[in-house]
Amino acid sequence: MGTSAVVQPDVGAGPVRAQTLRILGELIERHHEIATRAVQAMRADIPSYRDRDERFYDDVSDQVARHYRAQLSAFIADRPVTVEDISFVRCAASRRARAGFPLAEYMNAFRVGEQVFWAAVVECAGDGADAHDAALALALPLMRYCDFASTHAAQAYVEFQQYVVADAERERRDLLELLLAGELPSRGPLLSAARAHGIARDARMMVVAAVVVEPRQDADAPHVGSAVIASTSLRESRPLVMVRQAEIVGVVALGVDGDATELCDRIDALQARLCQEGIALAIGVSTVAAGVAELPRAYREARAALEAAGESGGVAALARLTAFEYLALRADDTARRLVDPRLREFLDDDRARGHVLTTTIRAFAAADLNLRAAAERLQVHPNTAQYRLRRIEERSGRNPRRLADLLDLIVAIALDDAA
Repeated sequence: MGTSAVVQPDVGAGPVRAQTLRILGELIERHHEIATRAVQAMRADIPSYRDRDERFYDDVSDQVARHYRAQLSAFIADRPVTVEDISFVRCAASRRARAGFPLAEYMNAFRVGEQVFWAAVVECAGDGADAHDAALALALPLMRYCDFASTHAAQAYVEFQQYVVADAERERRDLLELLLAGELPSRGPLLSAARAHGIARDARMMVVAAVVVEPRQDADAPHVGSAVIASTSLRESRPLVMVRQAEIVGVVALGVDGDATELCDRIDALQARLCQEGIALAIGVSTVAAGVAELPRAYREARAALEAAGESGGVAALARLTAFEYLALRADDTARRLVDPRLREFLDDDRARGHVLTTTIRAFAAADLNLRAAAERLQVHPNTAQYRLRRIEERSGRNPRRLADLLDLIVAIALDDAA
């Protein structure tokens, strides 16, 4: 950034010069009073400047007064304003960034401050042609000062914010690596970060692993997905979520009473929302880890579930699966080859016909082989359910009324679903 940035007023000569120096002199005498008025305007106009303590308003008033004094002193001395003149800006910008003030509202404070200052210029100018010309002579340099100072402040704000974000990201990454190794930090910033995410040695937690399904998507897609998953929580604390190379990994604290199924439902909803926005994720969710020592196991589970989520994306949550369903998901090609070819042909044909018979088999098993109860589940007449059972036996070679045959059918269906 250059050392000078403000074109000085063309004060001219004679009466206009005298009026300009008079106005500047009055402003320098009243600059603390004008700064107080500016702070009051900021409190009224800028949301994040409302309802703060007096220490904050004293700080803002001091900053505004310094800005007024810097430009007025340079104008009176007829010299350029330099970066050195506003060296106080960097520390103030860092304080606003650290306190979480939105950058747009911080910049808006400069606009409000200069509006109040210009009103004071007009007020001090009073009536008379020479006074009006003197005020107009000050307009352009005041605008340029505002641009110069606000640009310098924005740069300082962003530099500090980037530093904080990078530092926090390193901290979260280091914490995640420790947790996935089954270790909890014993002290210092990492332990504080763990507590902020609701993570404690014996806390109930779940691990989420996700990948972007379409690798040609926007390079920022994993970070977008990470941010959305980080909003999934059953508690006040946010989950710890990071992008590790191409994989998104999250540790979610459930708390004492947190429901694992409810968390999985929320992840379902977030995955569907991201799909609608053009970001398809495959997500695997572990069972509940009873403490930090179980997180390595939970991470392996999440990775295993991720493999079962499917090439087109979706959520595979182990917490919602039975042991039988999990075994079917993890079955290899050998298990599928052991299925009777006639059963595979039966399932292929039924899939093409809308899964009518496999749905009947599931309902019959869920009803404990009670035909009437199965018909109620299917919302069909018992005679229709009876007819379907005969069709199943004819086409599959298995009688669903016999336990061994029904088990063959259920296993074949589960393996087919997993495939």
